[in-house]
Amino acid sequence: MPNRLFAPRYWLTWLAIGLLRAVMLLPYSWLLVMGMGLGTLLRHLPLQFVRTARRNMELCLPTQTPTERERLLARHFGSLGIGLFETAFSWWASSARVGRIITVDGCENLQAALARGRGVIVLTAHFTTLEMGGRVLASVQPTSFLYRPTKNALLAWFIAKCRCKFGGTPIPRDDIRAMISALKNNECVWYAPDQSYRKKGAQMVEMFGIPAATNTFTSRLARMTGATVLPYFCERLPGAQGYHAVIHPAFDNFPSKCPVADTERFNHLIEAQVRKVPEQYLWVHRRFKGLSDDYPDYYSCAARVPTLVGQPGCLEKQVARKPV
Repeated sequence: MPNRLFAPRYWLTWLAIGLLRAVMLLPYSWLLVMGMGLGTLLRHLPLQFVRTARRNMELCLPTQTPTERERLLARHFGSLGIGLFETAFSWWASSARVGRIITVDGCENLQAALARGRGVIVLTAHFTTLEMGGRVLASVQPTSFLYRPTKNALLAWFIAKCRCKFGGTPIPRDDIRAMISALKNNECVWYAPDQSYRKKGAQMVEMFGIPAATNTFTSRLARMTGATVLPYFCERLPGAQGYHAVIHPAFDNFPSKCPVADTERFNHLIEAQVRKVPEQYLWVHRRFKGLSDDYPDYYSCAARVPTLVGQPGCLEKQVARKPV
């Protein structure tokens, strides 16, 4: 470990890591209760990402009533709080302890893909179980994962160290050569391409019927390497039952001639998973951003009118959308 990570600027980070480590001594069921409590607290604070989550739910779930969306919002923040503590669980829990609360379906799909010898791209999405999903996947197959280093150097070092401990290999998200190299070595590369992306190569792809700035690189990466593409989702089960992960069958006829169509195809799977466990999707992310100035600014509208949920006008004026 670099000596600079012991500088005073990192002392609070060290304290937070120490507290999370101490929490790991508690039973798993207690972590869930503590996470729900933390999420409830965050839900009632005047924070921007509370308004963002509410706005995303309004956009993506228009058939729900305002009351239903508010109930979902409360459950979502409980899921966010749990996500913090289960992140600690994924970092420090022993393989035996994790094995007691996970089930994985579709391992044969991953093994069949690896048998082709061209590498495997495992696609997931940003659910509150993302960190636990990585730990579960690594328990099945050593996996390279894409990541964006945090600005906090200590936290970045620590996260990479914890993820590598159980079979993960980090790849910076912009290191295309490393991704191609891993796939050509018939390795498994796992990442989530579902967040707002407005860099070179971004295109507008529908998500819940709304065009959103999206990274379509998966289609090109599969074409360059011949890798098989497998969707993968991990969900938290009710109560303290643990987690159920599913490695779906490989996409057939992938990639096609249209990267946008390929990306939208995966978006439809994300939508299905969101409808299955809506509280576990990462609603606090500003997903619906555009690539041009004429694109509707959904989030400034929500910020100006916090009580917008259920009221007509703003959404309808901004976009003519398809029924979901």
